[in-house]
Amino acid sequence: MNIVNIIEIIWCASAFGLTAMVLLHSPKGDGIGGIGGQAQLFSSTKSAESNLNRITWGLFLIFITLTVILSAGWLTAGSVPVPAPVPTVGN
Repeated sequence: MNIVNIIEIIWCASAFGLTAMVLLHSPKGDGIGGIGGQAQLFSSTKSAESNLNRITWGLFLIFITLTVILSAGWLTAGSVPVPAPVPTVGN
């Protein structure tokens, strides 16, 4: 397992986590977070929204950063295989 595979696993985990955090946000009411008693975990609604915002922004930054790194190919630039020399036919 090389560094690219580890980065891809973190990238996928951040994508799933980001999706879950966005679904837990509530626009004006309880949102999906009210279904599982999510509001009970925090001391107040404002605290819950504040913590969800921090986690969501953190996962967003991780996801975007890893997307740029993986798409730019910066991790594999030094490990590009060199093609074998082609044998010449002739004299």
